[in-house]
Amino acid sequence: MSFPIITAAPDLPVPEALALMTKEKIRHVLVVKKKKMVGIVTKGDLLTASPSIATSLSIWEINYLINKITVADVMKETVITSTEDTPIEEAARIMSDNKISCLPVMRGEEVVGIITDTDLFKILLELFGARQKGVRLTAEVSDRPGMLASLAQTICEAGGNIIALGTFSGETLSTSLITIKVEGIEEQTLRKVIEPLVLRLTDIRTN
Repeated sequence: MSFPIITAAPDLPVPEALALMTKEKIRHVLVVKKKKMVGIVTKGDLLTASPSIATSLSIWEINYLINKITVADVMKETVITSTEDTPIEEAARIMSDNKISCLPVMRGEEVVGIITDTDLFKILLELFGARQKGVRLTAEVSDRPGMLASLAQTICEAGGNIIALGTFSGETLSTSLITIKVEGIEEQTLRKVIEPLVLRLTDIRTN
């Protein structure tokens, strides 16, 4: 999660809230009153509240009216949250199922952090070893006990070291897709030792 948290008071005018988001390079602000979260507002909410350029009002009239609109007028009062001990994959599921791009993290009634889609992207990079050099392969395998152990042992015996591994649902209930990133081994060597163990090698590359 990200912390410290950038917050706004309910009576903060929309232009000031937009300026805050621009300064902090964020897209969500938690709305807090007397140390209690009362809502959440996104940059999209604030921009929607701003006047269209297709208006007959003067710039002074626009500025006067827009400064009358506060965060409280555009914020969402119902906020979906998580707790500190929520597994990251559960947090991602909650965000995906509810089509939201952030998830405040609570400790009782206190907000202690926030998880955003950017945080999830960073975790995805780490899970797949995107910042490390190696050979990456994707293969379809039988979904049976010991399959991953066999692959890991074979890679180890060939001199490779697994730096990332992910499993996904296969095309049928009896198969799975796996993605493995390995260092310390050449692409052709990895292909040679892995192909006899898998149903289909769908992709292999050095990156």
